[in-house]
Amino acid sequence: MPGLVLVIEDEPGIVDFLERGLRAHGFQVASALDGLSGTEKALAEHVDLVVLDMMLPGRSGLDVLAALRDAKPALPVIVLTALGEVEDRIVGLDAGAVDYLTKPFSLSELAARIRAQLRVASQAPLTSLRGGDVEVNLLTREVRRAGRLVRLSTTEFELLVYLVRNRGAVLSREQILAAVWGYEYDPGTNVVDVYVGYLRRKLHDDDRRTPIVTVRSVGYRFDATD
Repeated sequence: MPGLVLVIEDEPGIVDFLERGLRAHGFQVASALDGLSGTEKALAEHVDLVVLDMMLPGRSGLDVLAALRDAKPALPVIVLTALGEVEDRIVGLDAGAVDYLTKPFSLSELAARIRAQLRVASQAPLTSLRGGDVEVNLLTREVRRAGRLVRLSTTEFELLVYLVRNRGAVLSREQILAAVWGYEYDPGTNVVDVYVGYLRRKLHDDDRRTPIVTVRSVGYRFDATD
């Protein structure tokens, strides 16, 4: 089962070993050598699973786990600990890790555990959506852009969910009306344009362009990439 695995580990030799080995098992692999950059990558990119060393410079593995649990609770994390550090394993599992391995470990065993966790994750109901720096929690109906809470009305939320679910695709006003409002296209209504305007204003960020792009004579596209 292919997927993007993020390795957060400060020993370059282990990182190289994991990158080459996991790629040989069919995974895409990204890496970070400290807790700060690892957290940033995990939150900014579409990562399917994290392999996390508990002893990291910059930000501890426990702090990384806490940040990921808060921002991406469905993201599976497998922690790596030194041989015999039972307490680290217990703390890691209690903090939200789904599994652990002690060093030294078998690469084949790690690959098997990654595949098992990806199978579990793929069978779990979808609880959140992400498009670029926009995160939508489908359970709490909470929306954030670059970590900033964005308060939306019910209709604004449903419109955003439809756009993010279809990110990258050009959606006509007819499609949006049918999906969000549930009625056929009325050439006299501008309700889609009005609500897109509401969304753009609420998602506005001086440092980032709007993720909702107007496609002339057609409709709109949510243009943020994961």
